Amino acid sequence: MSGFDILERFSLSGRRALVTGAGRGLGRSIAQGLAAAGAEVTLCARTESEIEEGAAEIRARGLKALTLVADVSDVEDFRQKIDELQPFDVFVNNAGMNRPKPLSEVTLDDFDAVIGLNLRAAIFAAQAVSCRMTSANLRGSIINMSSQMGHVGAANRTIYCASKWALEGFTKALAVELGPAGIRVNTVGPTFIQTPMTKPFLDDPVVRDAIVSKIKLGRLGTPEDVVGAVLYLSTDAAALVTGTAVLVDGGWTAD
Repeated sequence: MSGFDILERFSLSGRRALVTGAGRGLGRSIAQGLAAAGAEVTLCARTESEIEEGAAEIRARGLKALTLVADVSDVEDFRQKIDELQPFDVFVNNAGMNRPKPLSEVTLDDFDAVIGLNLRAAIFAAQAVSCRMTSANLRGSIINMSSQMGHVGAANRTIYCASKWALEGFTKALAVELGPAGIRVNTVGPTFIQTPMTKPFLDDPVVRDAIVSKIKLGRLGTPEDVVGAVLYLSTDAAALVTGTAVLVDGGWTAD
């Protein structure tokens, strides 16, 4: 295989991709990246105006984008909507949340919200999409959005860490289960990423310095850093990669 041939393996031309949590921030950036690689990308979120805006941005560049208004936490509704669509070749299971606080202050509502979206919804979203993949005999790629906190611990993030550690285990088990069908399942684990949502938190110089001190490359992450990892796992360039985690953490977990 020549160097020119290998570049073709990074193309998503002719493939369909679904990104949940795509209304803003990291999810929208991932959708833009998949579209730029040639995929027809479907942006999924609860807020129609956000995903329509994101899809319009993609289409304005001459690329392909559709929208799906859905709440992944509503498992049966999401499954029904997925069953009504053509199967996807790539699924980025990105919807997630956090409510940072000490365990002593965590409420049942906090637990149910974080575990409900980050784990329960993610598992059943993967179930819905993968069932459509297998029924269509697609050799697809499922990418569960995890975190560096799925590999380490941190104060005020006990429930979040619990959800992401569990997602890592789920990913490995599903990779074993779906391997014979040719479906790859991996996670991407970002460090702290600069987005409009994290800006107020990261603008605090004390907080920012404390975080950057743990990142061996000495800087916060950008959406583009994460998009690159997602694109790799989505394409044939990663054809032999499954059941693993791609950490985009600047070396945070290297200790």
